[in-house]
Amino acid sequence: MPRPATKAELLERMEAGLAALMNEIESLTPEQFTRPGACDHWSAKDILAHLDAWHELFLRWEEAGTRGEKPDMPAPGYTWKQTPSLNDAIWERTRDDDPDDVRHQFAASYARMQEVIDSYDGDVLFEKRRFPWTGSTSIGSYAVSATSSHYEWATKLLRVFRKSLQ
Repeated sequence: MPRPATKAELLERMEAGLAALMNEIESLTPEQFTRPGACDHWSAKDILAHLDAWHELFLRWEEAGTRGEKPDMPAPGYTWKQTPSLNDAIWERTRDDDPDDVRHQFAASYARMQEVIDSYDGDVLFEKRRFPWTGSTSIGSYAVSATSSHYEWATKLLRVFRKSLQ
């Protein structure tokens, strides 16, 4: 399926992706939700915490960009080539988080993602080079990566994991 290219497509794919993701998560027992193996040593809870962390990264980029600053992307001390190390650091930071807290944090950051995306005019959201902080791409492209395409990745992993438990 092609990546969303309009605000309406992005919001629609976010909603559909969230529904599919939550369907997989809700099909797991509490023990299965925290069992390693959904993505290497990560549990489903860890995947959800990872998605929340990437929401938060995007939200920080957008806030800094709105203030006219150039955000540290993807995160302070990391380059895009170091994304696997960043993901490991996210896991280290969140691996002992309470499962209910992770669910609530994810829901809250998802709602903020919707609000931020909805605040942009559709044409502006996907206009390349519109904002200095986005470089040669668009804010919409970053939003797609932090939401709908990330949800698809997670849903596929969780579907395979759930089937392996049967």
